[in-house]
Amino acid sequence: MQSETQTESSISFDEFKSQVLEDYRVAVTSRECSLLGRREVLTGKAKFGIFGDGKEVPQLAMARAFKKGDFRSGYYRDQTFMMAINELTPEQFFAGLYADTDVENEPMSAGRQMGGHFMTPSIDENGNWLNLMEQKNSSSDISPTAGQMPRLLGLAQASKIYRNVEGIDAEKFSDKGNEVAWGTIGNASTSEGHFWETINAAGVLQVPMVMSVWDDEYGISVHAKHQTTKENISEILKGFQRDEEDKGYEILVVNGWDYAALMDTYEKAGALARREHCPVLIHVVELTQPQGHSTSGSHERYKSEERLKWEKEHDCNLKLRNWIIENDFATEDQMVDLEKQIKKTVRNAKQKAWNAYLKPMMEKKRSLLKILDQVLEESANANFIKPIREELKGNREPLKKDIVSAGRRTLRYLIGENSSSRTELLNWLKDYEAVTEADYSSTLYKEENFTEEVLPSYSDETTEVDARIILRDNFDTIFSKRPETLIFGEDAGEIGDVNQGLEGLQKKFGAFRVSDTGIREATILGQGIGMAMRGLRPIAEIQYLDYIMYCLQTMSDDLATLHYRTRGRQKAPLIVRTRGHRLEGIWHSGSQMGGLLNLLRGMYLLVPRNMTKAAGFYNQLLDLDTPALIVECLNGYRLKEKMPENLGEFKTPIGKVETLKEGKDITLVSYGSTLRIVEQVARELGEVDIDAEVIDVQSLLPFDVNHDIVKSVKKTNRLLVIDEDVPGGASAYILQEILEKQNAWRYLDSKPQTLTAKEHRPAYGSDGDYFSKPSPEDIFEKIYAIMHEANPEKYPSLR
Repeated sequence: MQSETQTESSISFDEFKSQVLEDYRVAVTSRECSLLGRREVLTGKAKFGIFGDGKEVPQLAMARAFKKGDFRSGYYRDQTFMMAINELTPEQFFAGLYADTDVENEPMSAGRQMGGHFMTPSIDENGNWLNLMEQKNSSSDISPTAGQMPRLLGLAQASKIYRNVEGIDAEKFSDKGNEVAWGTIGNASTSEGHFWETINAAGVLQVPMVMSVWDDEYGISVHAKHQTTKENISEILKGFQRDEEDKGYEILVVNGWDYAALMDTYEKAGALARREHCPVLIHVVELTQPQGHSTSGSHERYKSEERLKWEKEHDCNLKLRNWIIENDFATEDQMVDLEKQIKKTVRNAKQKAWNAYLKPMMEKKRSLLKILDQVLEESANANFIKPIREELKGNREPLKKDIVSAGRRTLRYLIGENSSSRTELLNWLKDYEAVTEADYSSTLYKEENFTEEVLPSYSDETTEVDARIILRDNFDTIFSKRPETLIFGEDAGEIGDVNQGLEGLQKKFGAFRVSDTGIREATILGQGIGMAMRGLRPIAEIQYLDYIMYCLQTMSDDLATLHYRTRGRQKAPLIVRTRGHRLEGIWHSGSQMGGLLNLLRGMYLLVPRNMTKAAGFYNQLLDLDTPALIVECLNGYRLKEKMPENLGEFKTPIGKVETLKEGKDITLVSYGSTLRIVEQVARELGEVDIDAEVIDVQSLLPFDVNHDIVKSVKKTNRLLVIDEDVPGGASAYILQEILEKQNAWRYLDSKPQTLTAKEHRPAYGSDGDYFSKPSPEDIFEKIYAIMHEANPEKYPSLR
């Protein structure tokens, strides 16, 4: 809709007049989409609507200052902005509302997110980067309030890295760091911790970020007096205002209905952030919300008559309309004609989007009805099938589920029949279900070769070193060869992390690439997401596994879902580094693996048993595009391992298990630090003539893609999963994978079992570890009991 940004000072009056009228056309188009969108929800054609009405004019100003290469990290009311940068048409707006799964019709998420969630593609169909400098970019929105904030920090920090780090191939990603990251948020959502953590971090890092707060005084139905101290976010952020002595923010306040002031404010903010890498906060006040929060309720229920009257008078579109007429840009009659034209255009776009959405369903309906007609002729149960056929025929606007359901219900009445129509129906269902499977379940992970293995090589003179040295020297090699890589976290910089795995690397590679952060896990993770979305290869370090809890929402809702919710059109190949397991105390030895397995689908979850394996995972992941979490063994840094010669080159395969000891009596499956105890016990079991096979899982997501564990169970006929997670956590997941997906139940002579930690968190001290998590004696006795049950004569009762 709107072409490349031009400022008032660089164009003639006629050109400026034309741009003002174009801005009004976009604003009214967006408003009409909101109004019609609400009606579509209330008539049942769409499930839910949340719209950008009342925020149109400030978004036009933001679009004016937004340049190619810039990134938006916003929330679900930015439809006017997306229309103004030519990345959202009315047809696409309605396709999103209808959840159209055709990515050509609905390019924002292919129906996977509710309307109002916007993005621009960053990669092509093969996962290769597009030239982000040739387009205006929007990172994919998420619904959690303030969830866009951590990612915004990283998008802005990427410009800082590109400006200050030499040697990076930045052609597609940056012009010397001159790109601005633009954030948007509703006033009420500034109450969220993610907002405050990001604001503080951006001020510390001094990144080119422009943060817009759309303030209409309400958060859903709750007034600002219940949301914000002093009811004014810019007022309480005054301490962040920069001055001659201290760096900080430039804080600007502007009325959301004042077109001229908004244009001036956003032009100033963009230029300042771009030039000085100074973060800017724009508090856009006196905004309205003409239709209330969403289609789930009416704002007349919670706003006074005085407030509703004020909102009508201060509607930003109305104010812009009056300003245009007062300044002789157009007459009243011209405005009326333009508005009529826009209403017609939007109505036509709505109908076009609905017809495009409905067309493939109608085609499938017709093809199924034809098959059902044949079924009725051939089936002995025609009387039961006919009502299903008539119900489908009478459905004038069927959903996919209505059509598939009719076919599947028909099958129940064809049990035992062997007709050509039944065969045709089965084939029809198979084909259609394959299509719908792709519509709703594809692109959770990128298809890539993650099982490549390159073994560590050793010379005859290889010496054993503290395992942390292998990690350190491997990182050294990575950073030397790959200028786009960087690592950051609490204590990661100057002291080289708490376990010295980065010792001396900040001094060698500089503080932009090996850096300390504040104690703020959510935005550490956000730094990584944003920078990864802009072509860098960040490693975000969360100091301990327990602290993952502080950034888990961002990791789960944003990072893990990104490839899926954009249907493979954006990626953030972030590596998250942490350490955990087998320490002592409630807060430093947790094992949240069961939770992580549930919440991080869309990421790889890797659990190396030693630092050589961990280093191999880092080498592997830097050649892949899927984000991953690596959990290093906290008690393994000072253990001795052989130093490989091919640092930076050897690769640990993802999704492949490793058999550490072969045996014939029982299969033992474990991972991480507990695995070392299992290996010790396996040797001790030999003293009582039990020959155990020990398997290292290595990778929980994905899990044993070659189904090697079932091959072991087929040989031993017994299975025990040993894990330090709570009961029903990772061990239950592993057992399900082995028994259900690999069908190992067919080969078992004994009940498959698990041995886990207790339900509580580990108590402090060595005794706390011993009595809270599986000990060597626990493991030995559990295995012996299984063998005793199988052969009591050979293995008499131990206890």
